[in-house]
Amino acid sequence: MPHAMKTLDEWLAYQQHLHAQGIDLGLDRVREVWWRMGARRPAPVVITVGGTNGKGSTVAFLKAMLSAGGMRVGAYTSPHILRYNERVRVAGADADDALLVAAFERVEAARGDTTLTYFEFGTLAAFDVFARANLDVAVLEVGLGGRLDAVNIIDADCSVVVTVDLDHMEYLGPDRESIGREKAGILRAGRPAILGETDPPQSLLAHAHAIGAQVEMLGRDFGWSPEPGALAWWHRDATQARYVAPAAGTGSDIVLHGELALEGAFQFHNAASAIAALHALGGRVHWNTHALEKAPAGDGTGPLLPGRLQHLDTHPDLVVDVGHNPQAARELAHWLDRHAVAGVTRAVYGALADKDIESVVAALGARIGRWYVAGLQDESPRGETTARLAARLRAAWPAAVLAEYPDIPAALAAARAEAAPADRIIAFGSFHVVAPVLRQVGRV
Repeated sequence: MPHAMKTLDEWLAYQQHLHAQGIDLGLDRVREVWWRMGARRPAPVVITVGGTNGKGSTVAFLKAMLSAGGMRVGAYTSPHILRYNERVRVAGADADDALLVAAFERVEAARGDTTLTYFEFGTLAAFDVFARANLDVAVLEVGLGGRLDAVNIIDADCSVVVTVDLDHMEYLGPDRESIGREKAGILRAGRPAILGETDPPQSLLAHAHAIGAQVEMLGRDFGWSPEPGALAWWHRDATQARYVAPAAGTGSDIVLHGELALEGAFQFHNAASAIAALHALGGRVHWNTHALEKAPAGDGTGPLLPGRLQHLDTHPDLVVDVGHNPQAARELAHWLDRHAVAGVTRAVYGALADKDIESVVAALGARIGRWYVAGLQDESPRGETTARLAARLRAAWPAAVLAEYPDIPAALAAARAEAAPADRIIAFGSFHVVAPVLRQVGRV
């Protein structure tokens, strides 16, 4: 046991090398340690959120609505952008270093000779923090897949699978059906299963029905509908096709009159799924949909969730997005089409080597006037180098105009120096792209 460790950074460095494999899917080891720790439930009500994209946004919507309803909420998400503490939030605040270190010490004392991955260690610590925080609700984001992800040792009261698309195929399988089967593992018999797509894989539906989960699917059972000057959430159980109200509401319809707190048309699917989850839980939770609406400019609250089509500057417009797979790139392409600028769209781009870079680039195509590519090898062991990233980009889009830079700060500096006021700079491709951009523009 590492008696000498005092700081959060020391603990995190220790966890990186504790297990031979960085990713080792399976529940036996983590469940055994959790039982040794007392197997305390993180909160009386647990919502688990899985999917390829949209997990973090859906967690943010859930957390905001529950908090606005007066509930004490814990949220576990990954990865973080700037500080590890972002992963464990209690009642709207990041867990401080001392709280995390104390939880790490308890995990270490319980694990004995059992090895844990970095993610497993952190997941158990988050559960420990939550169990001691007197929460009403815990919202847990799945790390990878679902069936064998460490978060899945907890039986959720409601599970949400936001989207299913191609990512992490070396672990989850080669197609949507294989991946959907893995995502389905977070569903529980007899409990709400919210599916945030209109066309989920048949493997996901088959598993849900086989175990008797209470399936509600976007477009069939719930969704958004346009109203004059607003958007209204609907549910199939609404009396005479009217829009139902929150379980703890006043009887009024669920109507969004302002802008959604997160940009992108796909965010309406995420918000609708979050509402469906809370509606399915009935009187067990209290919530308020006003938290979904964009806060007034200058109110000092900051973004609902950093790094998701987040505007950082104007003239030129500077936007960051953590999107890193083909589905996310397609949504980014749709957003760019709907929000055209008079000038040139310039992309600051970095990626992890195991991502489908070619499909990401092809999805954006000619929308990008100039690429500023940068290696992420200094940000992550999995980071793609500048030279290989440039070669893969050229192979996917031979007409691309690009320049190569050693790192993201250099690429961003070049893009900002060359951009005209009417241009747009979009920095995307990874959490490891967004973090240095936020630091460079002083949003830390």
